[in-house]
Amino acid sequence: MHAFEVLGDPVRRLILELLATGEHASGDVVTEVQAEFGISQAAVSQHLKVLRDSGFASVRVDGARRLYAIDTAPLREVDAWLDRFRVFWRHKLEALATEVARGKRARAKLKGR
Repeated sequence: MHAFEVLGDPVRRLILELLATGEHASGDVVTEVQAEFGISQAAVSQHLKVLRDSGFASVRVDGARRLYAIDTAPLREVDAWLDRFRVFWRHKLEALATEVARGKRARAKLKGR
C-alpha cells in the first residue's frame, strides 16, 4: 500500500498521532479510536495491521500485551516527497514568521511601558 493511501485514512492518522506520543498498548489504541470513531475492536486491529504491514508501526509483545510504536522511516519518505513542493509555501511561511516576530516585539513594548 502506498504511503499516501495509508495516511489518507483518518483512523490510521489518529493511530499515528497517538503513537507519535510514545509506545501504546493495543487496548489503549482501541479505546482512543473507538471514542473518536465508534468502530469495533476488530476494525481497529485491521488498521493496526495495515500500519504494521506498511512499515509505519512496529509491535512488540510484553506478556499478554501488544505494544505499538511508530516507525518513522515511511514518514521520512513522505517528507522527502513533499520537499519538492515546499518551494511553493516556504516564502509564505517565512513571511508569517516575520509577522509573528513583529507581533511579539509589539507586545513586549506594550508590556515594557
